[in-house]
Amino acid sequence: MLTMGLSIVSLARFQFAMTTVFHFFFVPFSIGMGFLVAIMETIYAVKKDKVYLDMAKFWGKIFLLSFAVGIVTGIIQEFQFGMNWSEYSRFMGDVFGAPLAIEALLAFFIESVFIGIWMFTWDRFKPGVHALMIWITSIGTMLSAIWILAANSFMQHPTGFKINNVTHRIQLTDFGAVIRNPQLWKVFPHVILAAFMTAAVVITGMSAWGLLRKKKNEHQFFKTSLRFGLWASLIFAILSAGAGDLQTQQIIKDQPMKFAATEGVYEDTKSPAPWTVVELINAKDHKAGSKIEVPGVLSLLAYHKLSGSVKGMNTINKELHAKYDKKFGKNMNYFVPPKTLFWSFRVMTGIDALIMLVSLVGLIFSRESRNTIENHKWMLVVLGICIWVPFIGNSAGWFITEFGRYPWIVYGLFTIAEAVSPTSTVASLLFSNIVYFLLFTLLGGVMIWYSRQTLHHGPYYEEIDSKQNVDPFAREAFGK
Repeated sequence: MLTMGLSIVSLARFQFAMTTVFHFFFVPFSIGMGFLVAIMETIYAVKKDKVYLDMAKFWGKIFLLSFAVGIVTGIIQEFQFGMNWSEYSRFMGDVFGAPLAIEALLAFFIESVFIGIWMFTWDRFKPGVHALMIWITSIGTMLSAIWILAANSFMQHPTGFKINNVTHRIQLTDFGAVIRNPQLWKVFPHVILAAFMTAAVVITGMSAWGLLRKKKNEHQFFKTSLRFGLWASLIFAILSAGAGDLQTQQIIKDQPMKFAATEGVYEDTKSPAPWTVVELINAKDHKAGSKIEVPGVLSLLAYHKLSGSVKGMNTINKELHAKYDKKFGKNMNYFVPPKTLFWSFRVMTGIDALIMLVSLVGLIFSRESRNTIENHKWMLVVLGICIWVPFIGNSAGWFITEFGRYPWIVYGLFTIAEAVSPTSTVASLLFSNIVYFLLFTLLGGVMIWYSRQTLHHGPYYEEIDSKQNVDPFAREAFGK
C-alpha cells in the first residue's frame, strides 16, 4: 500500500495537533466572550444604560456560536483519543479520567443548564437576576478549563500517583495533589487571561468593521463596544504577559529543556545571560548559528535579577540521559523541536505586545476629548484585521506547551511512541486526518459565515419569528 513514507506515530501526532489547535481556536474565545458579555450585562443592570443591554444581546449571539462550535470540536477530539491513543488511555486512565469526568458531569452541566436559561429568559427575570445566569455560565466555562488543564498539567508534571508494579499503569494516590499541581495554577491564569484578551480583540475588531459601515442607528452601539473592547484588550494583554512570566518560572523548574529551546540556548550561558532576539538554529548538529543578542536580558527574564546563567540544551540532554537511560535506553532523543519552540515563543509574545500597542493607540484615537478614530479609516481597518491575531498567539502558546514535552506524553513516565494505539494503521490515520481536516474547515467556515452575517445584520436586526414574541406554550401559539 502507498504510504508516502509516513509513519503511524507522525500521523497520530499530526491528528492530535490538528484537533487540539482547532478546538483551541474556539474554547478560549467562548470562555472570554462569556465573561465579557457577563460584564456588559452587569453594567446594564447597575447603570440601566440600554446600550449595554444591546451589547450583551448582540455579543451574546457570537458567544453562543463559539460555544456550539467548541462543543463539536471537543467531541471530535475525544474520538481521536480513543482511536489513536489507546495505550495512553490504559496507562493514564486512572488519573486522566477523574478530572475529565468532573468536567463533564459538573462544569459542563452548569454551562449547559444556565446558558439555556440565559438564552430564553430575557423578559422573565429582573436585569440583575438575568445577569446572574450568564455569570454562572461563565464560571462554568472557567471550571471546565480548570479540570481540562488539571489533566494536562499532570502530563507536564506528574503528581499524586504511583506505578502499579503488576499492571505497569499509573494509579491515582492523592487527588488533592493533582489539583494542587503547581503547573496547573501557573498555566490556568495565563490561559484564562489570554481567553479574555482574545474575546476583547474580536469585539474590538468587529466593532471597527461595524463603524466602517457608517450606519447612524448603529454608531453609538459600535462606538461603545469599540471602547469597551479596547480597554479589555489592553488590560488583559498586560495581565496575560504577567501570568505568562509566572508560568515561565515553573517551566524553568520542571521542564528546563523546554525553556532552553524557547530561548535557543544550546550551550550553558555566562552570567548574566544574554537574550537572543533572532537566531539561525542548527537542530541537526545541536548548535546555534548566527544570532542577535541583547546582553543580560535573559537573566532578568528568567530570574528577575541581573545575574544567573541558563543551562543549555546539550547539558540538559546529558542530564536526562543520566536520569532515564535505565528506563528508556541510551538511544532516546531528549531534544525538543527547537525551531518550533523558539519561533512560537516569539510569535506569542510579539502578538501580546502588538495587542497592547494597537489597543493603546486605539484608545488614544477614540478618547472622548478628541474622538477622531472614525476619521482614520486605516486605524479601523487595522483593528478589524487584528481579529485573527490572538488566535495565532494562542496556537503558538499551545505549540510551546505540547511540543516542549517531547519525547514524553507523560513527562518522564511514558513516551509518545508507547502511547499510540497498536491497531492504528497509516491508511486509517491518513483517511481520518483528511476527514477531520475537512470537517474542521467546514465548522470554521460556518462559524465565520454566521459571525459575519450577525455583524452584517447589526445589533438591531430582528427576525420575523422574534417580532411575534409568542410563548411557544401559550394558547396564542396554537392559534386559539
